[in-house]
Amino acid sequence: MPEAMVESTLLATLGGQPQVVTFALDALLARGERIREVVVLHLGPENPRFGQALARLAMEFAGDRYRGQRIRFRPVPVRDGRRRLPDIRDEVEAEAAFQAVHELIATLKAQGRRLHICIAGGRRLLALLAMSAAMLHFSHQDRMWHLYTPRDFLARAAEGAIMHARPEDGVRLIRVPLVPWGAYFPPLRRLSQLLPGEAMAAPALWLDEADRRRCQAVIERLTPRQCEVLRAFAAGATPQEVAEALCITLSTVDDHKRVILAECRNAWELPEGTWLTYHFLHEKFGPFFR
Repeated sequence: MPEAMVESTLLATLGGQPQVVTFALDALLARGERIREVVVLHLGPENPRFGQALARLAMEFAGDRYRGQRIRFRPVPVRDGRRRLPDIRDEVEAEAAFQAVHELIATLKAQGRRLHICIAGGRRLLALLAMSAAMLHFSHQDRMWHLYTPRDFLARAAEGAIMHARPEDGVRLIRVPLVPWGAYFPPLRRLSQLLPGEAMAAPALWLDEADRRRCQAVIERLTPRQCEVLRAFAAGATPQEVAEALCITLSTVDDHKRVILAECRNAWELPEGTWLTYHFLHEKFGPFFR
């Protein structure tokens, strides 16, 4: 399907400034995006400012129509189970928000629409969590946006006093550079199913396993003597200490080291001529031999 024909969803984080949502939506529509749904992620409307912002937005989308176009408006509160979070005040609530944001973005992506995320509104932590989820779930056609609003106009539009900017007001979207790691490495997307602590550890474990396979591939191509030299470097020895421990000359150590590092370049698929030192052997093979 041509990109211009793809239906899109705008996900926006919201605090007490409802105009950031309409400013972002107007800018996307002006770019020719076919936005069919606006999802607003917010903390509990028990906060009067959040509640007023939601009510002001609901007026803009009366009957799921927005300025003559059919666009569904869907507010989504951040929840910890069934409880709506009024704010993010400690690590427990941050972990609950982490899970909620990742589940929301994964669900939106499963619907097959192009996804735009605007992180200009609401708590800064919500924006950070949205970026984290986007790196896992985005495809190459999805976009992350920051909304720039000139300071003088920002003051006049505050609290929804102005809901639609004119071109001369200087409001514009700025694309946030973001690498969709989940598109390159799909197993990473399983991280969203883990608890935050598990998710933080998983990439290291996954990458460690890849390094273990590379270490094993190097060892299988070395002679027994070269393996002894490698073990000494892995333990943190310097070239002189390796020579003394194995009762060989320093030049012999250097010869063995040269072969070992060449095998490492092959195993790690590094460009020919990449500069490696014995410190690389300590970093990569130290954990392998423990």
